[in-house]
Amino acid sequence: MAYRDEQLSEEKVFKDPVHRYIHVRDRVIWDLIGTAEFQRLRRIRQLGTCYLTFHGAEHSRFNHSLGVYEIVRRIISNFKDRPNWNEEERLLCLAAALLHDLGHGPFSHSFEKVFKLDHEDFTQAIILGDTKINQVLSKVEKGFPKKVADIINKTYKNKLVVSLISSQIDADRMDYLQRDAYFTGVSYGHFDMERILRVMRPMEDQVVVKESGMHAVEDYIMSRYQMYWQVYFHPVTRSAEVILSKILHRAKELHEKGYTFKLEPTHFLSFFKGEPNLREYLALDESITLYYFQMWMNEDDPVLSDLCERFVNRRLFKYIEFNPNLQMNEWMELYKLFDKAGLNPDYYLVVDSSSDLPYDFYRPGEEGERLPIHLLKPNQELKELSRLSDIVESISGKKRTDHKLYIPLDFLEEMSSRSKTKQRIMEILFG
Repeated sequence: MAYRDEQLSEEKVFKDPVHRYIHVRDRVIWDLIGTAEFQRLRRIRQLGTCYLTFHGAEHSRFNHSLGVYEIVRRIISNFKDRPNWNEEERLLCLAAALLHDLGHGPFSHSFEKVFKLDHEDFTQAIILGDTKINQVLSKVEKGFPKKVADIINKTYKNKLVVSLISSQIDADRMDYLQRDAYFTGVSYGHFDMERILRVMRPMEDQVVVKESGMHAVEDYIMSRYQMYWQVYFHPVTRSAEVILSKILHRAKELHEKGYTFKLEPTHFLSFFKGEPNLREYLALDESITLYYFQMWMNEDDPVLSDLCERFVNRRLFKYIEFNPNLQMNEWMELYKLFDKAGLNPDYYLVVDSSSDLPYDFYRPGEEGERLPIHLLKPNQELKELSRLSDIVESISGKKRTDHKLYIPLDFLEEMSSRSKTKQRIMEILFG
C-alpha cells in the first residue's frame, strides 16, 4: 500500500476539552505529529503573555494545531461525494491544517516585531527544509511538501482548499476562538460550530454556508469581535507584551554596545545579528526565553534587570488612555521629563496601539483583501453575508483602534512629592 493511503491498525484519539476527541487514522498525520518540529509547539503558548492576565491561558500551539486539523477532518468528511470537492486533496488539507502554525516562535508576535522576523517564512522553511517534517511529507510523493507549503502560504491553485484554513470563516479561527475562550474562562468565544460545519458547502473557489446557517455565522462573527477586545487586546496582556518587547530590545542594544553579560545569551546571538538559521530558530522556545529572563534579573544593567524582574514577577506597567495622534505635544514633554527624572523614556514610556477589523466585505484590488463570507440561497444564488445580516452589516468594514500609554507608576510614586518633575508628569498623565 502506498504511504499516502496507509492507515493505522487502530484509530488514535487525543482527548480534547474543546472537540472532545481528535481522531487520527492516517499514518502520515500520525508520523507528522511525532516529529521534533511539531512537538516543539508544546513549548510555545498559543496566547503568549495572556497567561499573566487570564491564569488559565497556558495552552499551547500544539493543542491549537491538533484542533484545526480536527475541524478540517470533520469538514472534509462532510464534503465527501459533493460537487466541487476532490477527495484526492483530503490528505493535503489535513497536513496543511496540522502544520499551519509550525513556524511560530516564543511569544510569537512580540518576538517577530523586535527581530523583524515572520513566522510564516519559518513555517515554509520547516516544511521545505532539511527537517523531519519534510522527510515525512516527501515520502507521500514528490512535490507534496511544496503543495502543503503553498496552501499555508495562500498561493495554492485550488482556492477552495486554501479557504479551509485561511478565510474569514476558517478552521483556524473556529478552533482558536473556542479554545482561547475555554482556557481563559471567558464566555464570549462560544458559537454553534457543529451547525456551521453541517451547512458548509464546497464551491469552486471557496467554502460557502447555506443561508439557513446564517444565525450561527452571525454568532461566530460576534464572538470573534468580543474575543479581540476582551481577551486578545486586553490592556494588561499588552502591558506584559510591552515589557517583553523592551527586554528583547534592551538585550539586543547591550549586545551591540559590547556589554558583557553574566550569562552569555547564546540562544539569542543570531537573532541579535538578524540572521538566525533554521536550526537556531527551532532551538529557541518559551522555556529557554524565560530561563534567560530569570538569569537577566541579576545583570548589572539596571534597565534589563528591572524589566526582567517585572516580567517574571508580574509587576507590570500601568496604563492610561492616550492618543499619540492628538497628544503629540504632551508625549514630547513627557519624554523630556522622564529623561530628566532618570527614567529612560525609550524603555519606560511606551505608547501601544491595537486595532481590529471584525468582518470585511469585498474590496477588490485592496492590499491584503479578504474574501467575504458567502451564503448559499435555496435557488443556488450566492449572497455576501453583510447584505443579508443586519448584525454583521452594522460592524462590517469598521476598523476599531485603541491607544494606551504604559508607564512604571511605582517608580513615579517613589519620587519625592516635592519634585517639580514628578508634579508635572502626574499633571500631564492624570490631570
